[in-house]
Amino acid sequence: MASIHNDIPLNASARDVWNAVRDFGALHQRLVPGFVTACTLDGDARIVTFANGSVARELLVDCDDARQRLVYAINNERLTHYSASVQVIAESDGKCRLVWIIDMLPNELAPYVQAQTEDAVIAMHKAFPPAAA
Repeated sequence: MASIHNDIPLNASARDVWNAVRDFGALHQRLVPGFVTACTLDGDARIVTFANGSVARELLVDCDDARQRLVYAINNERLTHYSASVQVIAESDGKCRLVWIIDMLPNELAPYVQAQTEDAVIAMHKAFPPAAA
């Protein structure tokens, strides 16, 4: 099973980043604008449209406010297993880390997913730019 780890430093408070992560239906507006172009809720799932035109149905598995951790899963014809967790960890006043871990099958799709996460990280940094000095 492929495992993709992203440990992303952000120049924003853990509270602000967590509020964006936990807003499950506003992914395209608050966490990764531009990388995700549309997101609509469908019960416990969100239908996500990416900038490259691909669409995924992501099922909300858990949203834990105490741990600032959200888990979601994808199950479709291409992915036999996809489970992802996103956790926000406070670093200091006004800074945090977002730890995003994806476990997936088949392994052959891991390079594509890794490239997608790299684009998502760029969008996150744009959503949470450093404070003006």
